[in-house]
Amino acid sequence: MSNDGQQYLNDLDKRLWSAADRLRANVNPGDYMHVVLGLVFLKYISDAFKERRAELNKAFFDPANDYYLGDDSRNVDAEMLELELEARDYYTEKNVFWVPALARWDFIKDNAKVAAGTTLEVKNGKTYQYEFKGIGRLLDDALDAVEKENPRLKNVLDKDYARKRVDEALPGLIDLLSTVPFQHESLKAKDILGHVYEYFLGEFSIAAGKRGGEFYTPKSIVSLIVGMLEPFQGRVYDPCCGSGGFFVQSERFVEEHGGRIGQLSVYGQEANPTTWRLASMNMAIRGMDFDFGKEPASTYTRPQHPDLRADFIMANPPFNMKDWNEGVKQDDVRWKYGVPPAGNANFAWMQHMIHHLASNGSMALLLANGSMSSNTNNEGEIRKALIEADLIECMVALPGQLFTNTQIPACIWFLARNKGERNGSRNRKGETLFIDARNLGFMKDRVLRDFKPEDIANVADTFHAWKKGAGHADIAGFCKAVTLEEIRKHDHVLTPGRYVGAAAQEEDSEPFEEKMARLTVTLGRQFAEGARLEAEFARTWRGWAMKSDVRTCAMTACTSCTP
Repeated sequence: MSNDGQQYLNDLDKRLWSAADRLRANVNPGDYMHVVLGLVFLKYISDAFKERRAELNKAFFDPANDYYLGDDSRNVDAEMLELELEARDYYTEKNVFWVPALARWDFIKDNAKVAAGTTLEVKNGKTYQYEFKGIGRLLDDALDAVEKENPRLKNVLDKDYARKRVDEALPGLIDLLSTVPFQHESLKAKDILGHVYEYFLGEFSIAAGKRGGEFYTPKSIVSLIVGMLEPFQGRVYDPCCGSGGFFVQSERFVEEHGGRIGQLSVYGQEANPTTWRLASMNMAIRGMDFDFGKEPASTYTRPQHPDLRADFIMANPPFNMKDWNEGVKQDDVRWKYGVPPAGNANFAWMQHMIHHLASNGSMALLLANGSMSSNTNNEGEIRKALIEADLIECMVALPGQLFTNTQIPACIWFLARNKGERNGSRNRKGETLFIDARNLGFMKDRVLRDFKPEDIANVADTFHAWKKGAGHADIAGFCKAVTLEEIRKHDHVLTPGRYVGAAAQEEDSEPFEEKMARLTVTLGRQFAEGARLEAEFARTWRGWAMKSDVRTCAMTACTSCTP
């Protein structure tokens, strides 16, 4: 992306969020995210439809175009042209959602403030009457019409505006989205709206605090995992996909490396119905094909992809999830390396992912740091079994304060079915790379930490250099390649700090005698400055006490004034 394009998006982010945030007072905080993101989605599909319609209108009169209506095109009357422009197949063949007239943004914008009870005319090739019962009800009817016309969106859209009673705030939000130009010389409307959707998800996750982690993984962590796994072609799976951030970044990775949309097949599962809809809309905005199962469902009890064997699996499951195993059998085929404890789902998530991993597949998942060393309730035995099966490829320790929903220190596990030589990678069997990234990143505000692009590149490049065997070298305090035998000596504990050691300290070139003399002089100056400040304080205190006619004094040891 050009610097100009990036600056445009940054300015758009601030402008949209600032304006939308002012309308929050009129909407229940729990509903606000869905109200805004639903409108963003409707604006996107309507804009995409309108853009395609303009292309067709131009093509019909262009003799060099396959859609040319013929030499008599000049005689086509307005009614015939309108009917032709309303032909559904022209849109679906280009993967553009068919948008009924009732759901088109111009119609919604023009009628957002009309009085309830008004009868409106809707022109959809033909004209029919619509009784307006409020903007919330209009949006529900519009979204319902979109779902009926597009089977891929069945049960995806949140048709709940009327019940939320947000009619007072909606006209302002609609005006806001209408006035911002979703066009740029170097960016497509799809890219802009996709960016806005993702930005709003991030801002809402911060505003939601702990609940925000249910649907959003910080972009820098997603970028790090995708950059290390490099999902270029094949099946990608996330068993707790949230709003679909890993899929978005995977498609972006493919495009940035010269591939095309469609090289990846996207599979996901999500138990929370609201989050399931957010993810589906996120994919639809970007024109990505996806399979999130027939419905929102628990990954443990109702897996939606039982026969899937994925080439890449990425996940950020809830940390240390308790009471996860209700309805799950002890002899479940997924528990190949040991039965996970009822009080912690960490190794349940991991083994579920391993079960769905293809023979040459790779996976990454975020877990709490305790997963690397805990020996309670069979966790140590499961970890030992995974290590002895030579599945662990890389362990990355992360810095704190990266997540909006938890301060629990976290790590990333990278596992591979086949660590042998293939696709440009050397034979890494019996070897694991440890990376300690706890000192990377910067504080973006008082509470949240983030990675810089160069931090992500540093970790990812280290991993790829080790895999290829080209240019890798252990760096004290940061990374080290370790054999299985050495991990055994550490009782199968996988904490990177145990292996990478301490960072090398710069050799002090200043002779000890000179340094001691310099520090002694500095200390003497500091003592003198301290005495001066104490005397200044005493004078100030004495003047204040005399002016205030103080009768009692808390400084009982002070002799500068008489209590």
